[in-house]
Amino acid sequence: MRYRRKNNRSNRQTLKFIFMNICIIGTGLIGGSMALDIKSIYAEAVIYGIDVNEKNLNDALQLGIIDQKAKNEDLYSADIVIVALPVDIGLVIIPEILDTVGVETLVIDVGSTKLDICKVVSEHPKRRNFLAMHPIAGTEFSGPKAAIHGLFKNKTNIICEVEKTAFKLQEKALKLFESIGMRIRYMNPESHDKHIAYVSHLSHISSFMLGKTVIEKERNERDIFDMAGSGFASTVRLAKSSPEMWTPIFKQNKDNVIETLEEYIINLTHFKDMMKQNDFEAIYNEMKNTNHIKDILKGIA
Repeated sequence: MRYRRKNNRSNRQTLKFIFMNICIIGTGLIGGSMALDIKSIYAEAVIYGIDVNEKNLNDALQLGIIDQKAKNEDLYSADIVIVALPVDIGLVIIPEILDTVGVETLVIDVGSTKLDICKVVSEHPKRRNFLAMHPIAGTEFSGPKAAIHGLFKNKTNIICEVEKTAFKLQEKALKLFESIGMRIRYMNPESHDKHIAYVSHLSHISSFMLGKTVIEKERNERDIFDMAGSGFASTVRLAKSSPEMWTPIFKQNKDNVIETLEEYIINLTHFKDMMKQNDFEAIYNEMKNTNHIKDILKGIA
């Protein structure tokens, strides 16, 4: 990785931090989209990529998501390292990254679970170089070709244990997040993992299991796919998501996911019982009350 000294003399008032060497570890949807946004705003930035999947790395280079390939030993001269890996791999590699980086390098984890990674790095000598965040953004697709410019605009970015990150590095991170249009919310990792189980992890399980149910039925009734409309497509969309990414998420957040599933199953069973009892007035009232979700989610794309 080429090291270039920062020069803040020009445009000092409007651009406090000059982002020069950015390393993306994991060049898929999230890492790749973040790279595209950074490149569009900071023309002086050089984006380096590290990925165990050589095809992903070559695709990212060909698509212009990254400028150069890098190796782990190059991380010392990085200004920012963004780790966008499956959460089980993150537990292993992030302490190793912290061992390698320089004293002024910011290491950012963007995984969907936060409690375990915060515990793993809690006693690391370079804990203050680390920032735990979760951008609430994404699609059902994966890999560099799924990367989208503007993916994070007006999306919530949850930051956990910000007080444990060095203040100067906090400033650097917040400047970056602000520049790509993120809304910031602070939360402790326990609360994050509990709430995300309801609003994200349960949605993915529901979608996977709906897809499974229909696939099993389709063995005998192929017409069901011909009859599937946009409602089915939108509901089952998340079942296209990567099992390599989602299995470790469910494992790390197991207790919270089980709790949400138990509550969800109670509601499904209740709905089934109302159907059996021909209590369609109660079904109407249940759906009418649930329509309130429209007000809660107003303005979310």
